[in-house]
Order: sequence, then structure tokens, then C-alpha cells
Amino acid sequence: MSHTFSRRSAMRLLGGAVAVAAAATGTGAMAPAYAAGEDRPETGAGRRVESLIAKLTLDEKISLLHGATDPDSLGQAGYVPGVPRLSIPPLRLADGPAGVRVTEHATALPAPVLLASAFDPDLAHRFGQVIGREGRALGQDVLLSPMVNLIRTPYGGRNFETFGEDPLLAGDLVAAEIRGIQGEGLIATVKHFAMNNQEKDRMTVDVRVDEQTMHEVELRGFEAAVAAGTGAVMGAYNKVNGTFACENKVLLTDILRTRWGFEGWVMTDWFAAHSTAAALAAGLDMEMPDGTWFGTALKNAVRDGSVPERHVDRAVRRILATMDRFGLLDGSAPPRPARDPGAGAAVALEVAKAGATLLRNEHHTLPLAGAAARSIAVVGPTGTLPFVSGGGSAHVVPDRAESPLDAIRSRAGRGARVSYALGEDLYGKPIPEGALGRGVNTEAQGVAAGKTWTYEGSLTVADADEWTFVIHYSGERPRVLVDGQDLFPVLPGVGEYFQGGLISAAPDGLSVRRRTLTLAKGAHRVEITAKGGDHGQLFRLRRITGATRAQDVAEAVRAARAAHSVVLFAYEDATEGQDRTTIALPGHQVRLIEAVTAANPRTTVVLNTSSSTSMPWLARTAAVLQMYYPGQEGAAATAAVLFGDCDPGGRLTQSFPVDDAHHPVAGNPLRYPGGDGIEEYSERIHVGHRWYDAEDVRPLFPFGHGLSYTSFAYEGVRVREDRRGLAVSFTVRNTGRRDGIEVAQVYVGRSPDLRLDQAVRVLGGYQRLALRAGERRRVTVTVAARTLSSWDAERHAWVRGTGRRTVWVGSSSRDLRLRTTAEVTS
Repeated sequence: MSHTFSRRSAMRLLGGAVAVAAAATGTGAMAPAYAAGEDRPETGAGRRVESLIAKLTLDEKISLLHGATDPDSLGQAGYVPGVPRLSIPPLRLADGPAGVRVTEHATALPAPVLLASAFDPDLAHRFGQVIGREGRALGQDVLLSPMVNLIRTPYGGRNFETFGEDPLLAGDLVAAEIRGIQGEGLIATVKHFAMNNQEKDRMTVDVRVDEQTMHEVELRGFEAAVAAGTGAVMGAYNKVNGTFACENKVLLTDILRTRWGFEGWVMTDWFAAHSTAAALAAGLDMEMPDGTWFGTALKNAVRDGSVPERHVDRAVRRILATMDRFGLLDGSAPPRPARDPGAGAAVALEVAKAGATLLRNEHHTLPLAGAAARSIAVVGPTGTLPFVSGGGSAHVVPDRAESPLDAIRSRAGRGARVSYALGEDLYGKPIPEGALGRGVNTEAQGVAAGKTWTYEGSLTVADADEWTFVIHYSGERPRVLVDGQDLFPVLPGVGEYFQGGLISAAPDGLSVRRRTLTLAKGAHRVEITAKGGDHGQLFRLRRITGATRAQDVAEAVRAARAAHSVVLFAYEDATEGQDRTTIALPGHQVRLIEAVTAANPRTTVVLNTSSSTSMPWLARTAAVLQMYYPGQEGAAATAAVLFGDCDPGGRLTQSFPVDDAHHPVAGNPLRYPGGDGIEEYSERIHVGHRWYDAEDVRPLFPFGHGLSYTSFAYEGVRVREDRRGLAVSFTVRNTGRRDGIEVAQVYVGRSPDLRLDQAVRVLGGYQRLALRAGERRRVTVTVAARTLSSWDAERHAWVRGTGRRTVWVGSSSRDLRLRTTAEVTS
């Protein structure tokens, strides 16, 4: 979007880059400190903005600092009214980690964790371009994305929305995506600033973290976003070292603005404001989605003198200056484009194929060929239900989404036999006729508008069993009581709205909720009340029992035995608002996998999961393909990888633990989920793969792991120091008979001269390579000066880690093929 950048913006970015470079070398002094309560001097915002501020009334200024109701909403997350009198346009703000979240159709891109698996900043840039173009085409001005919080716990409910556990990789990708988004004229919002690494107690938890850990781990991605020119920053819900993030001066002013030079605006996460004067003074500029604290309360505070009006002007200036930078004040923004669904779909497919990560492939099970490609049993609910995206703010209404079963059948072609078995029931089966008494049909019960339908009677259970009741409904959720117990109560707060991206809706669009009870043999009292509301509704009450599960598994086993090969789709449905409670697959999928692999050892498990997964069944499988939430083109991408039309190009951006007892926060409740409202980052800088190295714990699959359909050899490593850091050169050779993708990774060991906490090794750089069969290529990866530095809390600065340091090159953090040393000087 260079045509809308002002000279001031260009100079700001240049200055920011110089400051970052100076800090990386350890020679840059910390920005000047200001006395407590003293305003940080800010650069002028330009004549147009200053002229507008002079003309705005106090009410008009305040109206720009908080959200309101959009009179012409497209279902986006937020709206800020403009000031028509002065031709200041409104702002529409949409969620969009994997596509623009409005009620209209948009390209449903793969989850960011799948994008990250490609280790390809150029692809992240094009990913951002799709969202940027579509956001503007759909009438939006601000994108509430990307998210760059690190994966710290495998239980994080939003792990799929971010890039991984490594600070370097996350920083590279967030910067590239922001450039792509904003290059199309849409304002990006990096989030959630900062230390927002879990959903459990996210509104209240107090994260205690030391200065070195904060700068070396979580903040690197945010700093990269600022250097890339992000227009906005979203403050997090949680506290950081005792103060809520959205009124934390250390974060919002000392670090974000004074140290990094950020000149955009800071908004709250939705309902994350807690004060008026304190938040505004700390550096918060906008409250979303309403004006509880920055509306009437702010006006009263200005009038009574507790908030200086210059603080209001400062916040308004930051917002208007950003709008001006994007051409929203003078009409210089380019015309809104039309959507290009074909171009979006092409990028979605490319990302899904590039990030597909092959974790296991025994006896060359994949790619499917010969008899294996002509006789296939597809098993699992997500074999027929395309798993497009996770729940919460990541949900997108896609243009289309083919089922994996259809894609596999199409790719297998005529003459192939592709069967299907459900295996694991998500939506239940009809309650047996007569079990609820005569004349009761809960399979398709309609309730007219303004009417109420009730039932009081009994449910007859033939044998003691576990029953999962499944309610499908189109209006207000029916109330169902079994033996006096309310099965589907409305959850408090926003919890009601965060129920997953797959299992919370039936294929026909009805909302779905579940409840599991153990029922004794005999009669159980049932009461049902369903209201038609203004428009009437349809509901179904179904069940899943031990008996129906056994039937589904038996059917899957029969299909597996009758086929040469099996492709079993397994799922885990994550959502904003709640964390996972285990890394094991939900439901009874482990039993299903065990039964199917026992019947047919040529079974490939395809994982549509949000994050790392334990695999007690791993040794029984022939292959495991991690596809995460692959977006609207996920079925085509999965089929392309299964049949070898492309090489699986992804590598893990998070370590996969063996089980729930062996990962960085296991067995330490203060690390996760916290105790007495406090969460401690006591692992310090040893996040992710660094923790596994420090504790000498073997992961199930290490960071950077991923298999190809060919093989690669490494040789000839050389290292030289230059002004940018270390230049690490080596040769990679494709030693197989197929073209393939390799992600070469460089890791750097500790400095002997630093008396600071250091990781055993850190990711220093990487290079994604596409090599033809037999091709060799000389590669040079630069390890930046910042990566060779550590944060010194006493100096409040980066210091270079000098001395002789070990350098490794390989295919993952645990598959290190080459080793040498390099002398790092100051």
C-alpha cells in the first residue's frame, strides 16, 4: 500500500528499523525514560489530522474512542461511527485469522497454524493479501488479526489461530502477513498484547513473567509486527505482573511506543477495559465494543478534571493519523475491489498443501498407489464433513467446502472402490420409536411461531448404558430435563457462544448441544419444553449410546477389512473461550483407531486437530498426516497429498508431547492454569522445543519435524560472521527419485560469555526448498544479530552473545545432521 504512505510514515518505519537493528547488536541504548505521569512527546500527525482535532467537539472526540452499534452491519465484530460533519468516515472492524468473518461468504483459508507449518514468509504475505483484499471488498476497514501469541501450553483453545511456539518463526510470519494485509489497504491489528497464551480464566488471570522472558519469548512477534507497520494493536484480557494488559503502562507506553516507536492505536479486546483515567493514561486509545469506560464516564472525567483533555486528543490523534495513513480521511484510499473467489481459493489450496505435515509413513504407505489407490475405506465423521475452521472469532462462511470423501473418490477415479463408514457419531441417532411413548416424534418436531410445545413422560431404557443426548434446534434452545436434571442449560457470559467450529452445528445448519449421562435400565422421567419464538422452530432430540457406538465401530471394522487401505479421519474441535482438558483425541476415537488398525494395518490417520495430539495408537498405524483445520480447500489438499500429487510440505511449529504428563506446563499448576488467580512463567525462556532440550525430555514429534516422499542429505557446512550476524552455508541434496520439499533449519547454541539464562539451542533461521530428484543446492541462512543476543534485565537492553558458539543444521530440532562452531564477536 505504498501509494498511501506519507513521508512521515516512511521515516517512522525507517527509524524503527534502525532502532531495532541497534538493539539487536546490543549497542543501542534504551529510549529515554520519562518521569512518572509525564506525557511522552509524540510526533505531529500532520496538518489534516491536527486541523480535524481542533474542530472536533469533546463529544465527537469521545465518539471515536469506543465502539457502537452499526446501523448497516454485515455481522462484523465492531463499529466506530465517524463524524459526518467533518467527513470522518466510520470504521468497521472484522475478525479474520483465517478469512474475513462476516455474515457474507468469504474465502475460508487454512488455520494460521497450518500456514505456519510451511515455514514460508512469502506464502504468509500472499495469505495476508487475500484477507486484505476481501476485507476491503466486504466493506471492512480494520482486520482484528493476526494473532501472534506463542503456543505455550498444548491446551490453549486458540492454538490453531496463531503460528507456533517459536519466537523467531512467529515474528517472521506475522510481519509478512501484516505487509500482505495492509498492502491491500486494510488496517491490521496484531493481538493479543501480551502474554495471552490460554483461554482458561483469560479475563482475570495475572501472568507473572520476568523481563528477560517477556522480551525474548512473547514480545518478539509483537515487535516484528510493529516494525512491519501494523496500524493497530489489540490489548489482551489478562493481567501482566499485576496490572490488566489494557491499562498496563509498561506494555502500552514504555515498550510499545517509547522503545518500539509504535504510532498506531491500541484497542481493547472485546470487553477488556477496566478503567477510564488509568487506561487512557497508560496508553489505551479505544474501548471495544461499546463505551462503558470511554463513553459517558470519560466525558465526566474530562469535565471534572480527572482526565486531561490532551489525553483524549492524543488517543484521537493516533486513530486519525492511522486512518490518514491509509487514505481514509482524504479519499485517497483505492476504490474497494470486487471479491475474487477463484484467486482466494487458489491461495487456500496452496497453503493447505504447503502446510500438510506427514508425521509417520511406515513402509512407504503414502502416497497411495497401485492396489492401495484402487481399494480404499474412508472412516470417520470428518471424512464426509469438511472441517473448515475452528470455533469463535476464526469462523468463516466459505464459498464452498468439498468433503474429503468426495475428493478422494474423484481423485481415485473410475474403477476404484472407495467405501465409507461413520465410525464415530457426532450428531446422534433417532430415539427408538415408542421409547418416549406413543405419538412422540422428536426427530422432526416443529413448533409454530408464538407457540410452546411440551412433553412430560418417561424414557424407557432397555439396558443400563451411557447415553449422550444430542439436541438439534433452529431457535431458542429447548429445555430438556431427565430425572429432573437440566441437560442443556444456557452457559453464563460469552461461554454460550464458544462451542466449537464443527460439532456445534449439524450438517443442515441446526445448532447442536450434547450431554452425557449414565442411565440405569428402566423408566426415566423426561420433560421437554420448546418455544416457537417469533419465527417458529424445528428441533430434534437424538442419542448416542454404548450400543450405537459399538455398531458404528463394527461397521468401520467391516469396511476396513474389505479394503486394501484405510484413510481414517480423526478430529478435535477447538474454539476461542475454552481450553482443551487433554491432548488425547475426544470422544471414543482412540478405540475406533485401535479397532480399525487391528483390522487393517495399512491405515493412514488424517488429523483435523487444533494443536498437538497424543497418539497411544501410533505404532499400530501405517501413516499419520496432520492437516489441522485446512480451510475450504482442505479436502482437495488432503487428497493431493494422499495420492502424491504434491509432496507434504509442512513441518511442525510446535512440539508434540508423548502424553499429558510430559510437556512444559505438565504437573505444575502455577504454570498452567494458575493458582489463586496467578499464573507463573517459571519455565522462563525455555518455551516449546527449548524446554524439551533443557529438560532432556523426548517429545512424540519434535519442533520442525515433517516427512517427505523423498529423502535429503546435508553436507559442507561453513559459517562466517558478517554485519548482520552469522551466514551459515551448506548443501542440501535430494537423494530420492521424487521431487520434494525440505525445510532446512539452523540452530545456534549458548554463548560462553553471557551470564544470563540461555536455551540449549535456539532456532536461528530456516529455508524452505523445493528440490527435483537428484538436485543439490547450496543454501545460505542468515542468523540475525538479534537471535545471537539475550535480554539483560539489568541493562534493559539486548546484549550480543559473544564467544565460540555451536551451530547445527538439520531437518528438525532433534534431527541435526551437521555441526560446527562459530566465533561471535561484539
